[in-house]
Amino acid sequence: MFREVKEKLFLCGIAIMTGLTVLQLFHIIYSVAVEGLPVLLRGGLEFLSGTLAAPGEGLGGIGPAILGTFILTALASLIGLPIAVMTGVYAAEYPESIMGRLTRTLLTIMMEFPTILIGLFVMQILVIPMGSYSAIAGALALALVMMPYVAVYTEEAFRNVPFTYREAAFGLGLTRFKVVFRVLAGMAKKGIVTGMLIGMAKVAGETAPLLFTSGGANRIYFAGLDRPIGAIPLLIYNLVQQPYENYHEIAWGASLVLLLIFLAIFLPLRLSLKEVKL
Repeated sequence: MFREVKEKLFLCGIAIMTGLTVLQLFHIIYSVAVEGLPVLLRGGLEFLSGTLAAPGEGLGGIGPAILGTFILTALASLIGLPIAVMTGVYAAEYPESIMGRLTRTLLTIMMEFPTILIGLFVMQILVIPMGSYSAIAGALALALVMMPYVAVYTEEAFRNVPFTYREAAFGLGLTRFKVVFRVLAGMAKKGIVTGMLIGMAKVAGETAPLLFTSGGANRIYFAGLDRPIGAIPLLIYNLVQQPYENYHEIAWGASLVLLLIFLAIFLPLRLSLKEVKL
């Protein structure tokens, strides 16, 4: 009897904690939707394609910031994803080697590393020598933020594939390259793509690394890889510090746009991936 009571109390405790965790997520989504939707409806297409209005003079638009977010995320993915996936594969294939253990340790450290320091690092090696903020500097900073997440998820995805499949593939005479990329990669696809999506979602909403790298050009569209570029998170950060009411409204609208971009990219791809039954 006492054991059943303890079990029910334990299950109730888990349910309450889970509910509180999910409630925070829904509260954020609700708050952004309630505050941002009226702004988006009032601004219409102009809000999505126009440029930022002057202080106290209406909404204008966040077009350069939207385009900049897509460009920075795409560039960061081109730079970071191949390196991160190969790093994760190496850590999974050689877990007991010195380099394998060192790689896993560094990946764990990088996941918790303050992203603002990454921005300072890229500023030192790229922005200062170039003499200007630039899209390529912002993309490099975001790629460094993205890589540990993708690499760790890739490693875990490969390590979760039962060892018998690896043995069977080697038993057929396949090389290690074919075993990894022809057999195991297909089984680990869901975990790898999940890591990619989480990494892309992480950098799409990053602000700190861009403070010292991208420059935040929110009134002009993309002018080149060596020129400053805007981004939605950086725009929101700058606007909420201003005393103007219209800038606060634009910040709420931009927050809703950023949330919709994340959901539009993450949810369809995540739901369309079919889990490989092992």
